[in-house]
Amino acid sequence: MTALPDRVVGDARTSDFGWDLLTDLTDIGNRMAGSVGERRGAERVVAAFEDAGLRNAGLDEFEIPGWWRGDSAIELSGPVERRHERSHEVIALPGTPAGEANAPLVDVGDGTDEEFAAALDALDGAVAMASSRTPETHDRWIHRMEKYVTAAERGAVGFVFRNHVEGALPPTGEVGYHNRPGPIPAVGVSKEVGERLARLAAEAGDGGGDVPDAPEVSIEVDCRNEPTTSVNAVADVGPDTDEAVFLTAHVDAHDVSDGANDNGAGSALVAEVGRLLASVESDLDPRVRVVTFGAEEIGLWGAYHAAETTPRDEIACVVNLDGACNSRNLRVGTNGFDGMGAVFGSVAEAFDAPITTGETVSPHGDQWAFVQEGIPAVMASTTSERSGRGWGHTHADTLDKLDPRDLREVATLVAEATYRFATDGGGAAGGDEVAHRSRAAIRESIADGYVTELKTGGRWPYDE
Repeated sequence: MTALPDRVVGDARTSDFGWDLLTDLTDIGNRMAGSVGERRGAERVVAAFEDAGLRNAGLDEFEIPGWWRGDSAIELSGPVERRHERSHEVIALPGTPAGEANAPLVDVGDGTDEEFAAALDALDGAVAMASSRTPETHDRWIHRMEKYVTAAERGAVGFVFRNHVEGALPPTGEVGYHNRPGPIPAVGVSKEVGERLARLAAEAGDGGGDVPDAPEVSIEVDCRNEPTTSVNAVADVGPDTDEAVFLTAHVDAHDVSDGANDNGAGSALVAEVGRLLASVESDLDPRVRVVTFGAEEIGLWGAYHAAETTPRDEIACVVNLDGACNSRNLRVGTNGFDGMGAVFGSVAEAFDAPITTGETVSPHGDQWAFVQEGIPAVMASTTSERSGRGWGHTHADTLDKLDPRDLREVATLVAEATYRFATDGGGAAGGDEVAHRSRAAIRESIADGYVTELKTGGRWPYDE
């Protein structure tokens, strides 16, 4: 049984409000953290908040370590000579320093600990190349930043991150995080370029008298690392209470794409759900605070700013949306807050909608800034067999990959869940379903692999 009135559900299923906002965000183009485009995106979201009748709509500014892209290239010499300098072949990874590296290429496969260990003797003074893939047998996702830092710690002088998805173009993504700039130049290449490089590296390592010399690569990166500012777009719906349910997403996107699914769709959903809740705001207790964060892609800076400037006891729980429009198949990462997962499960049952859940405490996504403090927080996304992460973090994350019907379906489910969290019957303020946990309890729940990743990236929040 649904909690939202039928008229609100019907509105959600027929509305163009969210899709129109998503279209405008993608038409802005570059929304890189700290850029003019990111601020324009946040301003457009604020305008949507105001159009939806939300209160206290505005921008909240904060400082970040900015990064600006220049040209990049990778050149292969040896038995095969080839230079790649077009952006559909090679791009720099945010957080990389400017510079050059000229060295033999060593392919470390998917960048697992075992593969790095096997290549240890060859990595010193080499350019390391790792795939964006994480093996299905691995117990957790391996972030590119971890592969990058591991390569540098093993003596590599450059890093190549190759896409594992064919036709999806070169991947980008932060490598410096809170240790910017990183120690060695780093680029992303397409699957097609990466496979050529991997094949030549494999041929060089086969042994035998006719084996060619190890392929040499030259990486060239032009970029700037300079301080700048970013902004969060904020507004409220419901009563003027101290405590609030937070509904969040991030408005920034990597500069090489329109950032449609990652994460213009999340920002559009936050505004659309806020609009839907405004029509039933007299039911809400506590209020719902809607936020689109800036600078998620380079280290969750907007989320950390919100978490650090809001008293912990004023945040009832957090529903974070990221990559939630490539299908209608909802996925909710509960971070061990089973009560929140149960609410989403009951919502999916009420609408006869597919849902998958995961309990792992994950540091990936804006919800982590709250989870680390013991604040109940989940990340909602959608899953699709078409591409996996697929087009995300590439030139091809464009509006044509998405469908307004999917956006409406997700908006309906998220509006229902948020309504339940913010009303007495759905586990609002202080209820058992959204009970806070201690920092110590969260610390003990983090898998060892993620402990390593957080420490590697300079984001470990706990004293030892």
